[in-house]
Amino acid sequence: MAVANINLPRILRVGGGASGELAQTLAELGLSGPLFITDPFLVQCGYLEALEQQLTEARLEYGVFADCVPDPTTDSVEAALHVLRAGNYDCLVALGGGSSLDTAKAVAVLAVNGGAMRDHKVPARPDSGLPVIAIPTTAGTGSEVTRVAVITDTQTQEKMLCMGLGLMPVAALVDYELTLSMPYRLTADTGIDSLCHAMEAFVSRKSNAFTDSIALTAMHSIYTNIRTACAEPDNRAAREAMMLAATQGGIAFANASVTLIHGMSRPIGAAFHVPHGLSNAMLLPEVTAWSVAESTARYARCAHAMGVCDAADPDSVASDKLVVALRQLTRDLGVPGPAEYGIDKSAWFGALEVMAQQALDSGSPANNPRIPDKDEIIALYERVW
Repeated sequence: MAVANINLPRILRVGGGASGELAQTLAELGLSGPLFITDPFLVQCGYLEALEQQLTEARLEYGVFADCVPDPTTDSVEAALHVLRAGNYDCLVALGGGSSLDTAKAVAVLAVNGGAMRDHKVPARPDSGLPVIAIPTTAGTGSEVTRVAVITDTQTQEKMLCMGLGLMPVAALVDYELTLSMPYRLTADTGIDSLCHAMEAFVSRKSNAFTDSIALTAMHSIYTNIRTACAEPDNRAAREAMMLAATQGGIAFANASVTLIHGMSRPIGAAFHVPHGLSNAMLLPEVTAWSVAESTARYARCAHAMGVCDAADPDSVASDKLVVALRQLTRDLGVPGPAEYGIDKSAWFGALEVMAQQALDSGSPANNPRIPDKDEIIALYERVW
């Protein structure tokens, strides 16, 4: 097996109350002038106020940018960058879901490297950025432990994939108690996003021994707990399991890569403004069904980890049961297809050529066990409809 390249935050605190150690974490890193990057909802929830109180008690000056938008755009990133440059800040504290975290990571890269965000999209690899302390409030994207950000170009509507060490947070405070207010749809979609991260990392052509064990553990936790977390939002055990698994899924895909699901998902989000986790959920069963024959043994191990097959099942049977289980999971969690979501049929089919090309250009489909060409991706989009 080739040498695996593993990147992680310098400080990773996991567990209930971890967000209460922000001031201590800043002190350990020698940082004293943070700019919070968050969204209006989290300000309303009171989560920001609790963090501000810590810094006030520690006698640290700070600033706030609270205008993050879902699926961050270059315009929203520029607005946050303007606030950063107007003050005397030495780091960013990102509080929120993947959108707030990705916004902060993008600002961090632009603050040090300059230019426009499109200058830093793949294949560019920005290797430096302002320090980011990530505090996730959703159990999903895993952005707190990845050197990845996805930013939509306001001019072209392209959902740009940006990767590089400059995007890796220096610290992550993973506090499941911040997810107790997550609504049903967000819990379901971000949870399936995490499941995709773990599964894709495990079957990826770039999988490795380090990420394999983490991915299998995450898959087991997510499949075991996601229905409970959705149905019983105050179930602390399920919430804690989902939060840890989301971080594990992030570690797995960040160090082994995602595959065809994510490659096809980003263009859906860009063209039709479907939330990232939901577009992954729409694709998960069909793309898995299309891919299993090329890596039956690996998909069978996913089925065993998730507990959806019998110990004695041969790989072909286990992988078939995996597909059945994923179809049932998305049904149970009420995942809509593109039509049910409200996307116009002619608009969907009219966008297939562009979406398929964007999927290929991202590079993610090349990591899939079964590598598709453009026509096969178009056929998959048609099937998902």
